[in-house]
Amino acid sequence: MLSRRDFFYSTLALSAAWPRRVSLAGMQRALRFSASPFTLGVASGDPSPDGVVLWTRLAPDPLHGGGMGREPVDVQWRVGVDDRMARVVKSGTAVASSAWAHTVHVEVSGLEPQRWYWYQFQAGNELSPVGRTRTFPAAGSPVDKMRFAFVSCQHYEQGLYTAFEHMAHEDLDFAMHLGDYIYENPASDNRVRRHVGGELMTLEDYRNRYAQYRSDPALQAVHAAFPWIVVWDDHEVDNNYAGFISEHDDPVEEFAKRRAAGYQAYYEHMPLRRASIPHGPLMQIYRPFAYGNLANMFMLDTRQFRTDQPCGDNVKPVCAAVSSPKATLMGPTQERWLTSSLARSSAPWNIIGQQIMMGRLDRMPGPEVRLSMDKWDGYEVERARLLKFFAGRQASNPVVLAGDIHNNWVNDLHLEIANVKSPIVATEFVGTSVSTTGDGSDIPPALKAIVEENESVRFCNDQRGYVRCEVEKGHMRTDYRVVDYVTRPGSPIKTRASFVVENGKAGAQKA
Repeated sequence: MLSRRDFFYSTLALSAAWPRRVSLAGMQRALRFSASPFTLGVASGDPSPDGVVLWTRLAPDPLHGGGMGREPVDVQWRVGVDDRMARVVKSGTAVASSAWAHTVHVEVSGLEPQRWYWYQFQAGNELSPVGRTRTFPAAGSPVDKMRFAFVSCQHYEQGLYTAFEHMAHEDLDFAMHLGDYIYENPASDNRVRRHVGGELMTLEDYRNRYAQYRSDPALQAVHAAFPWIVVWDDHEVDNNYAGFISEHDDPVEEFAKRRAAGYQAYYEHMPLRRASIPHGPLMQIYRPFAYGNLANMFMLDTRQFRTDQPCGDNVKPVCAAVSSPKATLMGPTQERWLTSSLARSSAPWNIIGQQIMMGRLDRMPGPEVRLSMDKWDGYEVERARLLKFFAGRQASNPVVLAGDIHNNWVNDLHLEIANVKSPIVATEFVGTSVSTTGDGSDIPPALKAIVEENESVRFCNDQRGYVRCEVEKGHMRTDYRVVDYVTRPGSPIKTRASFVVENGKAGAQKA
């Protein structure tokens, strides 16, 4: 599914072969660690009806390269049907290789559909925490309900992961992360916490930053509570990068090396399948998921294949480049994949998980129009094609999910995006950040003025948190869960607003 057009750059990248499945039983018995190697916890992801990916990383010294040396290590894993692992139903051994930061990605198969499992790893005499995961329903099987939450933007320095503390106790089948899992910025003073290192450039830089984020107890708890479906945005590599164009227009060959380092570290630290192993600066991250006969989900990549932002990037007056037919966020291959997959979908709900706001948002109150060129607003022709496709109703109930913007939003997506009198063809739910930009407030005056300027906006809020969704055949309910503060511990959580989309009727109604 990856385009070959940029294959040249893979020769510039930091890449390594997938480790062989060899037995290291003698080494395993003799292995001793100076500290627990499971400092980064466990995780699971990319669930299917018969299996899931199990993840961990051996890192007794996580912030200084991991502390594992260069030797490969046998890691045993097991899957049970209870949290005490009294009855193990699957087990095996995986190799943790230094080429991949001693991470483990186990693709378990042969499990029963739509049920909870527990899992654990062992290296030497050391045991990991026990994680919980869940398989998806069998393909096409009748399903009454699906519950999930989605998050984005978890800047380590700017706030605590209080939202994750609460989210870990939610009754969810799975969770989505829509990008900005880490931030590439150098360390700053006078913030809630402090990054390790400077601006991320090398593979070692990215690995240490992921290790710092993954060391957070709340993040570990929420990963261990249910399986995750993840995609990236920009900060996993570089702010507002577009394809092989960096934020500061670095030489392409130089940025290709940086992108390859960011992609490898992302794969290493996420519960992704082998199909997503990066090849230099290329990586397959857009992919589909089916939840029985209830919903199909399509996870997009709006960074790797996009053309440069028009009009000079950031929030700008509209220029002619916004309407360029050559401009793209998804790239032609991914766009064809998305529309053809939606056209084949017979599920009542079709959920598109991606990074950036699709709804039009004029950022300047009054007659002047200013748009964010990094969002879909900068790629008008491609967005118009997708909205026209939605209008053809080849796929029922399209719902777009987004993050990136650090606020909560609910948007009606009109066939003619700037004409609120044109038909509503889809609904968009945009989630706030987990911690980025700090505490926030309900709706500050500047944000309120923007809301009043945009009639298609149904809701806006500027607090931190996550979005919880419950999908049934007749409707989809979305709850905006927010905390009052993240600059100190202990904030309670509340549902700030709830919305419902009825089956067959695009547009969100307040619950």
